Amino acid sequence: MNANVAKCLVVSKVLVADGIMTDDERAFLGEMMRRLGLTPEEQQRVVALDELDEADQIVAALSADERRDIVELLVDAASADGKLSPHELAAVQRVTAALGL
Repeated sequence: MNANVAKCLVVSKVLVADGIMTDDERAFLGEMMRRLGLTPEEQQRVVALDELDEADQIVAALSADERRDIVELLVDAASADGKLSPHELAAVQRVTAALGL
């Protein structure tokens, strides 16, 4: 798995934290996957949340700047539908802590 797939998986984890992925959140994730050049197979793996544990490890090994960028993406993704649920906020906080930020 490459870093771009891992980033998308981590964002997906936050988007599904409240048990609902809205159309706006789905569009955010879709655009992110396209922008990062994920293949259709990689996109399917992200949607299915395959290899999530491995993704966490890959993202944690990125540079501090890249990890900060991911946290910004997480907040943007979680609020893509205009709401930041308590579950999504908790997921962002857990990922931020896991990234050492």
